[in-house]
Amino acid sequence: MSDHEVPPLLGHVATAVSAAIDRARPDLAGADPVVRRSEHADFQSNAALALAKRAGTKPADLAAQLRTTLGGDRVGSVELSGPGFLNIKVPDHAVWEQVSARLASPRLGVTAPQDGVRTVVDYSAPNIAKEMHVGHLRTTIIGDSLARVLDFLGADVIRQNHLGDWGTQFGMLIQYLDEHPEATWHHDELTGNTSAVSALDELYKAARKEFDADPAFADRSRSRVVALQSGDPATIARWKEIVAESETSFRDIYDRLGVLITPEDSVGESFYDPMLAGTIDELVAAGIAVESDGALVIFSEEVTGPDGDPVPLMVRKRDGGYGYDTTDLATIRYRIRDLEAQRLLYVTDSRQALHFRLIFEAARRAGWLADAVDAEHVAYGTVLGPDGRPFKTRAGGTVRLMDLLDDAVARARAVVAERDPGRDAAELDRIAEDAGIGAVKYADLSTSRVKDYAFDVDRMVSFTGDTGVYLQYAHTRIRSILRKAGDAGDTVDPSIPLEPAERALALELDAYGTTLAEVADTLEPHRLCGYLYDLARDFTVFYEACHVLSAGEPVRGNRLALCRLTARTLEHGLGLLGIAAPERM
Repeated sequence: MSDHEVPPLLGHVATAVSAAIDRARPDLAGADPVVRRSEHADFQSNAALALAKRAGTKPADLAAQLRTTLGGDRVGSVELSGPGFLNIKVPDHAVWEQVSARLASPRLGVTAPQDGVRTVVDYSAPNIAKEMHVGHLRTTIIGDSLARVLDFLGADVIRQNHLGDWGTQFGMLIQYLDEHPEATWHHDELTGNTSAVSALDELYKAARKEFDADPAFADRSRSRVVALQSGDPATIARWKEIVAESETSFRDIYDRLGVLITPEDSVGESFYDPMLAGTIDELVAAGIAVESDGALVIFSEEVTGPDGDPVPLMVRKRDGGYGYDTTDLATIRYRIRDLEAQRLLYVTDSRQALHFRLIFEAARRAGWLADAVDAEHVAYGTVLGPDGRPFKTRAGGTVRLMDLLDDAVARARAVVAERDPGRDAAELDRIAEDAGIGAVKYADLSTSRVKDYAFDVDRMVSFTGDTGVYLQYAHTRIRSILRKAGDAGDTVDPSIPLEPAERALALELDAYGTTLAEVADTLEPHRLCGYLYDLARDFTVFYEACHVLSAGEPVRGNRLALCRLTARTLEHGLGLLGIAAPERM
């Protein structure tokens, strides 16, 4: 364990209860101590209830046995409660020592349980020459937050932006651009709110219209697809130009969202195209992929359709073409073999659950996805409008992601300006950007990812309630207190008795690492959001109950230490969500 790591009190208490079980009942040695936080004490152990039947005794009697042998420097008082609960209170000095140790640690004392686990996180994945829309919001935000948390906990994280950059539509678009040199679509030629992908999207629609109306253009477009797939230099050059312009537009959104995807993380479908034939050859040789009605498919051994027949995964179409099923098989094979991934996370919406179940099954049957590799579909629900219906523009179209962010920032600016009308315009713009973007991200991440949620900007930018703005404001309040206190240092006197509000706040702070470990295990960022909200509320209760700046020493120093550790934890936790923690609002 690193000198900077501080095991939580929960772990110390659990170890003490385990030792008590071993001493009191050797026949139960190694049993789960079942320790958790409690409203009735600092911690509660339910081990006696869980083990009573196995021990052949009443829970209350077993709990009494454990109580007589339970001790240690992190265990203060132990009381019996109910049918066999052990309510455990930690000594005051132990709580203060945890605060001091976490303050002294650049990692806030958090351990690294994911140390060295090579983890591929597949997220965002927009299509080249297409606008990023509201449908890309959740994959981008959830994937980024999980990558941040796993990286902080020691995982060797490989971000992968699986761009849709290959296929017949590009032949059509390239042919249209060559025949219409007057078309404007480079970002340095565009004005106003038009991005390169927006211009390319419109040009693709025009190309599609001409393709459907003009058989000669359709033939030329098909020839251009062949040229693209065969590596014709001029066609490849124009394709690369389209990809580069699209990525520039995506970068504008990623930068605004504060998402840590870089151009080096972009690995499009085109990258895997040369691997498709070899992937299929392996599947055929293994007897997994078989001919069916002129196509090549993998029949599932786990999933059946409504008719009771095995569900097929299409790996080669009747015309010899490949679809995204084939690409995803080549992708998982590459990530396991070449990237040597131990954990694969695919952050896509819930509607793709069957697809990934079939992909993972095929990969296991092919021998690529061994027991030592964990592959998970990180599914999420849909973003709805404030009315609870699918989120659309007034005209019924798809909502552009950049428009959605603009709206959130504008609403945040109006709220901040109303609260403080005398603010400098530039300062107001900075606060509005932090608050608006933070509000969007927190609203998304604070919802259990498998659920749908309504995109309600007015609620998101509120300074009260469970919102990102509330947490940002809580952080600025604490920073203001610390500025008024001056350079008070981080000295903690562990001999000072704890007030109830101090104890509650200190124990919440001590649970930060445990919460992050839960996020890494469950892949549910809303657990971190809930923790930060509880932490901010505990701080409010503490600040209202305990004088800080006016307290005498050494009480003042201890309380400032709690303020400083709370501010650092809030800032760090918001950072793992990809949300700014401003010093002033």
